[in-house]
Amino acid sequence: MASLHLLLIADDPLARAGLAALLADVPDCEIVGQMSTVSLTADLPPDLFTPPDAIIWDMGWDPVEAVLDWPDMPAPVLALLSDGEQAAAVWQNGVRGILLRDMDTDKLMAAAQAIANGLVVVESQLASTLLPLTGNDDFAPDDPLTPRELEVLQRLAEGLTNKAIAQELGISEHTIKFHVNAIMGKLHAQSRTEAVVRATRLGLILL
Repeated sequence: MASLHLLLIADDPLARAGLAALLADVPDCEIVGQMSTVSLTADLPPDLFTPPDAIIWDMGWDPVEAVLDWPDMPAPVLALLSDGEQAAAVWQNGVRGILLRDMDTDKLMAAAQAIANGLVVVESQLASTLLPLTGNDDFAPDDPLTPRELEVLQRLAEGLTNKAIAQELGISEHTIKFHVNAIMGKLHAQSRTEAVVRATRLGLILL
C-alpha cells in the first residue's frame, strides 16, 4: 500500500507537534509538511513539500477565524475542532471531514484515509446537525468504520459483488464478507443496500 501523505496545519506549534507525534509511528503514513495558517495563506513555493493526499487542520479555539482567508487547498481538508459549536460554519467552507480534537490515532487515520479517497467524514455526535438525516436514519455508527471498511463500503455503493471487491482489493472473499457484516452491524442495516443508503445519508460515501 502506498503511503498516505499528510500535511499538518495548526497555529499552535504544540498542536502541530502533538499531531506529528500521534502519527509518527503509524505505518504507511508520511507527514510531508507542517505549517501555520499564516504560512498557508502566504505565497508558497510549489515545491515546498510533496503534494499531500489529505490535510489535517487543527483549527484551535476559533475555527471560523481560521477559514476566513481560505486559500485554494492542494488536498481535501479534515478539520479538528475543540467543540461542535462552530462546526456548521466550518462545514460550509468546504472541509471534507470534521472530528473533535479528542480523537485517537485509529480514528484520525481512518478519517484521513476516507477523505483522501473522496469520502466525507463527520464526527458521529455532529452528524445530526451537519447532515440531512431522515426517518430512522438519524443516528451515526456506534463505532467509526475502519479505512478498509470504508473502501469496501464505497465498492458496495458501486454495486460490486463480494468476489469483485476481493479481486480489486487483493484480499480473500471470506475477508470481504467479514467486512460487509461489520459494516452492516455498525450501521444497523439489514441488507447491503440499506447499509449503502444509510452511509450515503450520513455522508460516509458519495454516489
